[in-house]
Amino acid sequence: MQERIITRPGVDPDEVVGKPPPPPLRHELVEHPELVVERDLPLRMRDGVRIYVDVYRPSREATGLPVLLAWGPYGKHWVTSRTFAGSGVDPEWVSEFTGFEAPDPRYWTAHGYAVVFADPRGLWHSEGDFSHNGPQEREDLYDAIEALAAADWANGRVGMLGVSYLAGAQYQAAAAAPPSLRAISPWECFSDWYREFATHGGIPETGFRPRVSQNVSYGLSRTEDTAANLAAHPLDDDYYADKYGDLSEIAVPAYVVASWSDHGLHSRGTLNAFAAIASEHKWLEIHGQKKWEYFYTPESVERQRRFFDAFLRDGGGAGALADWPRVRLEVRDTGDPRASRWEELADWPPPDRHEVWHLDAAGGRLGPAAPDAERTVTLDPLAETATFTRVFSEETRIVGPMALRLWLSADDADDADVFVIVRKLGADGEEIRFPFNALFADGPVALGWLRASHRALAPEASTALVPVHPHDREEPLVPGEPVRLDIEIWASGTVFHPGERLAVDVQGRDFVKRAPADGVPPLQILHEDLRNSGAWTLWTGPEHPSALVVPRS
Repeated sequence: MQERIITRPGVDPDEVVGKPPPPPLRHELVEHPELVVERDLPLRMRDGVRIYVDVYRPSREATGLPVLLAWGPYGKHWVTSRTFAGSGVDPEWVSEFTGFEAPDPRYWTAHGYAVVFADPRGLWHSEGDFSHNGPQEREDLYDAIEALAAADWANGRVGMLGVSYLAGAQYQAAAAAPPSLRAISPWECFSDWYREFATHGGIPETGFRPRVSQNVSYGLSRTEDTAANLAAHPLDDDYYADKYGDLSEIAVPAYVVASWSDHGLHSRGTLNAFAAIASEHKWLEIHGQKKWEYFYTPESVERQRRFFDAFLRDGGGAGALADWPRVRLEVRDTGDPRASRWEELADWPPPDRHEVWHLDAAGGRLGPAAPDAERTVTLDPLAETATFTRVFSEETRIVGPMALRLWLSADDADDADVFVIVRKLGADGEEIRFPFNALFADGPVALGWLRASHRALAPEASTALVPVHPHDREEPLVPGEPVRLDIEIWASGTVFHPGERLAVDVQGRDFVKRAPADGVPPLQILHEDLRNSGAWTLWTGPEHPSALVVPRS
């Protein structure tokens, strides 16, 4: 597979955009009042390639230290106490030593840990060619973990902590099973490259993927051209098959954190990763807040330390966490987390119990009774929205994935890119919005997508709540002929009170497109390579039973 991966010459690290260039490569020990940093420590991989890491320790003399490894592409030199506008991260929570989406060395060294930031193979000053995840990166993670565990200042136990890429690296490392890796805590990372990063329901994502591709471009040799490879592989094929390894082989203790607020990127994959890993000792926490804010809030950091103390020190192992539920989750009410309630579950996913709410094009109704007659609604999907609502007469808690069974015809086209937005409306009719992604507070309850030509199902993998599409072929529509689309809606956790409404929007475009803003990076998820043309007709009724499938408590 390697020879078919598109690569490119690395961009000179001195020409980096959006962050400072790295200092010249120089192995040195730098002492600060609160810690010491060993910069550019070389680690030799099994093939002789050297990668470089920065090691933060409490002091020059400290030994017997458990190691926390943060492995990401953003540059180990890029450390700062500043965060992007809108992140919600209090500057008092982090120090100037904090790497992007990484643990703060000031905190962890003060509690007797060593923190290591690594530049992977082929990035920045590390030698070799960069492969974006996959077997080579897993081998390097194995070798790096064993080398760090053997350092004369280490206690032989390594853990991993971090967000996004730094979490995906933990999937890989744990699947490779180096003996010295004793615990992982992945916070929010997709685990299915095709369905959560490259495309959504087969619709190419066009906002985040070029940013990712740029982030992995800085190096002295060659790097994988991620954007070019995604464009060259519009269907789910071998390119995506071995990016993370077999998650079912992960056996180390794992404290996994997901969110309802990262639809279009990490929410689905983190939940599925937890379900897939085989660790005897694993815990899942699901929040509905901004991901960086939640990662760095002092209460979260204390839980991180309690977890790693249990497994990287002589801290009692799983017995020290006997009061932790298997699954702890936030059920959102408003956009203010103070209004949320936290609940416990025996496991994830919840039992597959569901009920069916039928769509009725007459008045845009959504309810338990099926329509008694065929009705349709026609719309311009790029300019209009078809909305179906249900008013609740009693408190209703919706926790888990949903699915929309939608009968649709494209009047003048052979394909359709369908976007589903689930929203919460207050008793006054005003929409209640929630934290979204890392920086925003205008999110809906949940999102779903499907390119109609990708509608084929994998029956053996699908459930009523989670339709699974193989995405291995395209089946064009016949203009004017209705077809059934089974659209996965990513998991969420929300409570609805009497008088409040759930709204399901169907349209042919993203729920929001943000204008550029000073100080805010382009972190939005976008889909601008669309196949929508002309009008759609949505069908409801006995012959075309469009319906929303919802989890039942």
